[in-house]
Amino acid sequence: MLKEIVITIQSWGAAHRFIREHKLFRWILIPGIIYTILFIFSMIFFFRSTTDFVSWASEKLWIEGWLQKQRSEWLSFLFMMAGMMFQLVLVFFYFSLFKYITLIIGSPLFAYLSEKTEAIIEGKEHELNRKDLSRDVWRSIRLSLRNAGWQSVYLFAILLLTLIPVVGWITPVIALLMECYYFGCSMLDFSLSRNGFTAQQSMQFTGRHKGFAIGNGILFYLLHVVVILAPAYAIVAGTLTVHQVKNN
Repeated sequence: MLKEIVITIQSWGAAHRFIREHKLFRWILIPGIIYTILFIFSMIFFFRSTTDFVSWASEKLWIEGWLQKQRSEWLSFLFMMAGMMFQLVLVFFYFSLFKYITLIIGSPLFAYLSEKTEAIIEGKEHELNRKDLSRDVWRSIRLSLRNAGWQSVYLFAILLLTLIPVVGWITPVIALLMECYYFGCSMLDFSLSRNGFTAQQSMQFTGRHKGFAIGNGILFYLLHVVVILAPAYAIVAGTLTVHQVKNN
């Protein structure tokens, strides 16, 4: 899996060179600006709402009052850590919902960008096929809804784990890796679909090659330092990764 993550990281470097060489920045800036605005406002809302929820839950369960009676610094530390881990996992859950909404709304552009990237790689003239594009869009929407459902189930289980002392401290890492995996699945599927993979076969492929999906997702998160570039770079890098695997 580590080798696959390294290959994916290399694909992101290749994606930058590819986008610059073939002047694809116009397909990045407009959706990137929209994504950035939505991302900033969403994360402000997510952090505020999770803080309010943790405070509300602590008050309703009388945790704060009980801790004051116990006067134990160790217990207070454990509950403080549990609250922080719980809040972090909640933020990941909120962000996953935002991510899937973005994938659904932006699926026509993402499908088009993936098609255009593959056409350039293969030296073909890209022609917009509305029927194929429509098929890819609906498939992307169905996959996003499926992934959102399964990820929500797993995240609920992870939220319960946050309440276990010490063990719960690693739950944000688990939640992050799961986030990366499911996002990477969506990015790779645009290209896998055009290579004859059914939706089930696409999920089986990413299940066997988790490193490609996780690596794509990790770089997607890291690129939020320059948030405007994240979605389009993920699409181009995913297409380049699948093309490299196909040739090998």
